[in-house]
Amino acid sequence: MAGNPTVGVLALQGDVREHERVLRDLGADVVRVRRPEELAQVSGLVIPGGESSVIDKLSRLFGLQHPIREAIRDGMPMLGTCAGLIMLADSLVDAIDGQESFGGLDVVVRRNAFGRQVESFEAVLDVPALGPEQVRAAFIRGPVIEHVGPEAAVLAGLDDGRVVAVEQGALLGISFHPEITGETRFHERFLAAVHAR
Repeated sequence: MAGNPTVGVLALQGDVREHERVLRDLGADVVRVRRPEELAQVSGLVIPGGESSVIDKLSRLFGLQHPIREAIRDGMPMLGTCAGLIMLADSLVDAIDGQESFGGLDVVVRRNAFGRQVESFEAVLDVPALGPEQVRAAFIRGPVIEHVGPEAAVLAGLDDGRVVAVEQGALLGISFHPEITGETRFHERFLAAVHAR
């Protein structure tokens, strides 16, 4: 792909600006995606943290649910952080009644696995796929990956064994918020997948 990639940040709800800033700092052209025609302009999509049930409802309201599912099937690279991981999971535990996800990752994810916002914490993770330097990860009411199917690969886990980062093809899902700790390597990996298409 010549020049800067044009990537989208799903801008229905959540920490959109933080992801925009990281992606622009890495040289990407960024579009806020709220409608199918905006999704059609981008070569990759970041699904930010926020409230997964709200993102689900608004994606249906704005006609984005099926186009995003089609983009996943077509191999569009996507990075889902926190609520974005929930939206990329094939199966959810503790979902609210009627809640749906986009799917794509062969995982079972539990919402709000780490409790309320006051129980947020930071951890240092080994992520061999990103190199030897550890990742400082901020967990804010984050989900956890309870089961990883054969199609997905584990990238990182906590010391207690709970899985918090997975990858499957061009999809990357993480429980935490790299965009608020200055960690750019997940975004770089996402952009590398965009360039490789």
